[in-house]
Amino acid sequence: MSVQVAILAGGLATRLRPLSLEKPKSMFVICGRPFLAYQLEFLAAQGLRDILLCTGYLGERIEAYFRDGASFGARLQYSREEGVLLGTAGALKKAGPLLADEFFVMYGDSYLSVDFAAVHRYFKKFDKTALMTVFKNNNRYGRSNVALAGNLVAGYSKNKPAESMIYIDYGVMLFRKSVLDLIPAGEFHPLEEVLTKLAGGREMLAYEVPERFYEVGSWRGLAEFRRFIAGKKGLK
Repeated sequence: MSVQVAILAGGLATRLRPLSLEKPKSMFVICGRPFLAYQLEFLAAQGLRDILLCTGYLGERIEAYFRDGASFGARLQYSREEGVLLGTAGALKKAGPLLADEFFVMYGDSYLSVDFAAVHRYFKKFDKTALMTVFKNNNRYGRSNVALAGNLVAGYSKNKPAESMIYIDYGVMLFRKSVLDLIPAGEFHPLEEVLTKLAGGREMLAYEVPERFYEVGSWRGLAEFRRFIAGKKGLK
């Protein structure tokens, strides 16, 4: 499968200071390797090698280490925010000239057990602008923030989710490039505002994933992912 993947890897990671004062989350060392290495190799194993890294905070360290990505089975391009950060959606808008007509989006601090080919096949069955992978969370791994109506995302709220919401956005999205039209140029804009608009317009498919997700955006998540990788490697 030759679909492009954009990874949002430009955040400040303020919750993980002082660790994040010296390196971005993509460079956090887990069992001897940077977190991004695990992401890239998982994607490459599914045939996803065309990767666009949207970097910002300490992005030069990511570029210096991963270079063109060949050592990790990837073909890397970079879109780096200089100076003032533009937020997750703003970063995609800036990367627009490098983005394909269809592309996956994922976060730079998430490790997600997704069958990307199955997600793409499902997306192609319907004439919608976007797709969000979701997990039936019931507030187990963070606050649930997604409501469904059939196969569509009917409601999304990251900051003020309704008590009735039992799903959570899993962390992989699939967009048509027209999504960029919803993002103002040159200003801070979070991706959750775009997702809320897509849900309100019934333009975003939902694809349920049965496996839990891992993340390194919190101290708890970092410890859980370290245990997960150590278990796979047979480490203590």
